[in-house]
Amino acid sequence: MTSTVEILRYTAFTHDPEGGNPAGIVLDAAGLSDAEMLAVAAEVGYSETAFVTARDDERRAFRVRYFAPSAEVAFCGHATIATSVVLAERLGTGRLAFDTNAGEIVVDTEIADDALRATLTSVPTRSRPVAEDALEEALAALGWSREELDPAFPPHVAFGGVEHLVLAASSRERLAGLDYDYERLKALMTREGWTTVNLFWRESDERFHARNPFPVGGVVEDPATGAAAAAFGGYLRVLGNGSPEFTVIQGVDMGRPSTLKVSIASPDGRSRVSGGAVALETA
Repeated sequence: MTSTVEILRYTAFTHDPEGGNPAGIVLDAAGLSDAEMLAVAAEVGYSETAFVTARDDERRAFRVRYFAPSAEVAFCGHATIATSVVLAERLGTGRLAFDTNAGEIVVDTEIADDALRATLTSVPTRSRPVAEDALEEALAALGWSREELDPAFPPHVAFGGVEHLVLAASSRERLAGLDYDYERLKALMTREGWTTVNLFWRESDERFHARNPFPVGGVVEDPATGAAAAAFGGYLRVLGNGSPEFTVIQGVDMGRPSTLKVSIASPDGRSRVSGGAVALETA
């Protein structure tokens, strides 16, 4: 399948090919069926591949769909950043509009510090406390106890295009020791409609460390999750907790360090998530 489709491979939320979250990008997917896009994503094997199924270069408007190896997802932040950088390289910097299954996503691209950077603005965010039975099952699947959660950050389900369970670790060591029951967590997430579990530890109000299990997409863990960062901005906004601008460090424990810059675009509840992307060498 991949031999008949041009697939670009970029890694997002980094300028180092050894870091970030790799994404596949198909700029001309108009002729692909859903099954074919899913097959391409499975062959590529990254957490997501973005497919541009319709485009208007003059208006800088694009229809984009996202597929993980085992399912379509409504929105993917790192693949949006990667696709935006690719389009800016070809069309020049400026504003792009992506029509996604989650709604319209506006992306601003620019040169900053001699490198291309993209900033997506999410759909309106929301956040709510997680149900007790779902929380108990999630903790059991993760092998975490309630005592290992930070009481300053209550467990929530947050939305920034897709839903994420948000859990705060009480220590960096607890976050680093991720070893979960893949099938049990996948079953729970499928039932609840969660795309990832956003596990985080607060270093300061301006700096958080995160990990994102993604078994529903056929991936153990995401090294950078822009959709979760957008939802996390909404979570902090609901709590009224912390700075309106902050950095999320992700992927360190996987050996693929990633940096996501987030701002809460109050009062409309949208989040802005920024990062770079760089091409990966292919064999």
